[in-house]
Amino acid sequence: MAAAVEAPVPAEQDSALCGSEGETLGAEVEEKSQPQTGSTGPAVPHSRLSKLPLARIKALMKTDPDVSLASQESVFIIAKATELFVEMIAKDALVYAQQGKRKTLQRKDLDNAIEAIDEFAFLEGTLD
Repeated sequence: MAAAVEAPVPAEQDSALCGSEGETLGAEVEEKSQPQTGSTGPAVPHSRLSKLPLARIKALMKTDPDVSLASQESVFIIAKATELFVEMIAKDALVYAQQGKRKTLQRKDLDNAIEAIDEFAFLEGTLD
């Protein structure tokens, strides 16, 4: 799900617009900045945006002696980063599974992805 982000019009260009043209542009920006959900209810809680159980992630975070408290936002960010990491390594490993004419990821596919991609160098030897 990608959201388009529009850059604000610099003040120099904004003053160059005249009359109805500037008013029309302002109305368009306001319409686009409004959420497209159609509901005026409260924002969706973090737990519904994450695929991983936030309570377990918080518990894992608290096993670190340097972490005494973990805010909901920090737990959510860690969960989202973990999801993106797992997705990225799985997609890279899938390439190796497809080269072997398989649909199922195997450990050797993960090993190949870790060895081939520099971003995963810190994982070398962890699956042994």
